[in-house]
Amino acid sequence: MFVDEVDIQVAAGGGGRGALSFRREKFVPRGGPDGGNGGHGGSVFAVASPHLNTLINFRFHPEFEAERGAHGEGSNRTGRDGRDLELAMPVGTLVYEKLPDGEWRPLADLTTVGQRVLIAQGGTGGRGNAQFATSTNRAPRRFEEGHPGEMKLLRLQLKLLADVGLVGFPNAGKSTLIARISAARPKIADYPFTTLTPNLGVVTLSDDRSFVVADVPGLIEGAHEGHGLGTRFLKHVERTHVLVHVVDVSGISGRDPVDDLETVRRELRLFAPALADKPQLVAANKLDALDDPQRVERLSARAIELKMPFFGISGVTGEGVPLLLEALWRQVSHARSGEQQAPATVVASDNDYGEWSGPPPFNK
Repeated sequence: MFVDEVDIQVAAGGGGRGALSFRREKFVPRGGPDGGNGGHGGSVFAVASPHLNTLINFRFHPEFEAERGAHGEGSNRTGRDGRDLELAMPVGTLVYEKLPDGEWRPLADLTTVGQRVLIAQGGTGGRGNAQFATSTNRAPRRFEEGHPGEMKLLRLQLKLLADVGLVGFPNAGKSTLIARISAARPKIADYPFTTLTPNLGVVTLSDDRSFVVADVPGLIEGAHEGHGLGTRFLKHVERTHVLVHVVDVSGISGRDPVDDLETVRRELRLFAPALADKPQLVAANKLDALDDPQRVERLSARAIELKMPFFGISGVTGEGVPLLLEALWRQVSHARSGEQQAPATVVASDNDYGEWSGPPPFNK
């Protein structure tokens, strides 16, 4: 079960109480105060773990409390500090703290494996009566209670960390494509919204090259407003380096490929303007079921107008997929190095479609 948003409550441990004690030994009159300090309470930390990809562990266990500090004891013995509590979270988790006015304030962004962030500070231990002894008060009976630890209501949101995001209408073939290029095995069926949760797959190329692809559930018009759970899905492509518009050109859906492309582009822009500025490619999918080449021609012409590299592919047969992966690697490697990717040149393929009339459909 994939869970990408959950509210939890965390409580750091309180500090231990200081001791009220006097030294009492034979032949040692007026031994004086010897109450030790209380131990400090344990703190709560969020730790990015590479072994998790969902927040489901927090769905059924939403309350967490660190260990409190032990009380001080006589003979100036300080109480033991409480153990810190580390909460393992998937890489890509955002942590928000609820403020008294009801607003949510960003507290942590776990973007790297092993990152450790303090989210609730443990309370300090109270002082024992030995700490209050003065030249005029040799036998103080004063001590301190331990200070309480912080208690917070937190909201955890998971935004998957992937290099490439596959976007498109439901049943466009995104799951078939990610299953073709990686070891991911999402559910695949011939009906809309087969994919209900994002899937991650690692693409491995020659020369030890690899990148991560996210298959985002299908988007529909109004996704930026939450239609079809669009807002829950769109956030998972915010951190990607490049987006691939997977468009069904087979005609089975009855929709126009150009309209599908424009709708998804509009939804991305309305959800987050920064998404529209990411490098984007167009993959005309389901060439194995193509019944009207003009559908590909129109989509290719529109991609050229938008200066988007265009690829004709089939997720079922693998046709055109290697060219797409090499182009994606170029985009990803440039993004990783911080360099600006130059606009790609669209050229025709030597061995696809045979006699091809109209705009060149492939990018090499």
